[in-house]
Amino acid sequence: MAAETLARGGVAVTVIDRMPTLGRKLLMAGRGGLNLTHTEPLPRFLSRYGAARRVLEPAINAMPPESLVQWCQDLGQPTFTGSSGRVFPKAMKASPLLRAWLHRLESLGVGVQLRWRWTGWDDAGGLLFQTPDGPQVLSPDATVLALGGASWPRLGSDGGWAAAMGRVQVVPLRPANCGFAVPWSGVFRKRFEGEPLKRIALHFGPDTVRGEAVVTAAGIEGGAVYALSSKLRDALDRNETVILHIDLRPDVTHAELAARLGSPRGGASLSSFLRKAGGLPPVGVGLVQEALHAGAPPGDLTALVKAVPIRLTAPSPIARAISTAGGIALDELDANFMLLRRPGVFAAGEMLDWEAPTGGYLLQGAFSSGAAAGAGVLRWLHSL
Repeated sequence: MAAETLARGGVAVTVIDRMPTLGRKLLMAGRGGLNLTHTEPLPRFLSRYGAARRVLEPAINAMPPESLVQWCQDLGQPTFTGSSGRVFPKAMKASPLLRAWLHRLESLGVGVQLRWRWTGWDDAGGLLFQTPDGPQVLSPDATVLALGGASWPRLGSDGGWAAAMGRVQVVPLRPANCGFAVPWSGVFRKRFEGEPLKRIALHFGPDTVRGEAVVTAAGIEGGAVYALSSKLRDALDRNETVILHIDLRPDVTHAELAARLGSPRGGASLSSFLRKAGGLPPVGVGLVQEALHAGAPPGDLTALVKAVPIRLTAPSPIARAISTAGGIALDELDANFMLLRRPGVFAAGEMLDWEAPTGGYLLQGAFSSGAAAGAGVLRWLHSL
């Protein structure tokens, strides 16, 4: 996006990538339908970026969701808005969009250099690269770093750039939009690994999220978990005991469920009773039994079904996270996304210290910050 902005501004641009092809992480995002952005009102949209809003808001105002949708449509990829307000290309994948985009960049004269890995700067400020043909040094008039976080490192962004930043402050990279480890019993893990938890609500502190999750061999993951992941992760980082509560029947009131579970059990097993009277699927019954075996009070089944406690012990490894928190500290940037300690060097995307939930906010933040960095370069060059 920075390259397109610069090329349209009349600047000669080369995109350098350490991988054999461009856009690998975008293609991975496309496996989930390529959620480009979200249609909720802009003030609420901007609130999703938390403390980073002060830096990202001008960039998103300059390239808001409707502009990103128009950009996509101009590339021949019409979009649609789902019932949740999320925006997707109708193709529900990234490859047609990426092909059209690369063709546009080529038509704008943007050059591409692949299999070059940036390793830092030399004493004169030149960019150092390891390439298939050996070490190379480039001295451009301006540079945009868009090196990503550290999730899905096999796609190219492994966070290795942090060691090359010198005096520029980098907040340690951490997993975001991630799952969490849970010490399941062997019986539960064997039976329910891979089982979805549908139409649930998750509670942590004052926050409640409705949605879905998935039981994994190591713990729990999924959209509802990701929505709470930053607060769960931060609590674990503070060495707190983290208990996530799952409401297995959020569409049924406590009173209604109490009436159902207050009926005589007769000779039915607990499993059969929970399934028939409580309307729980097998994995829900398993969670209740898991909690009872872990010491949950057995007296009030209704309270347990409405708030099954599961203990989280650690976030999933950063390589398995959807995105990352941490990165270049936002105070290291000026209003043009230029590094204050490196005049002429700009930064954008996930390598900056911001995070957001899934739902279109990640790609919107990346696209908008890329366009803002490109516009910042143009202003910088015109000032020389």
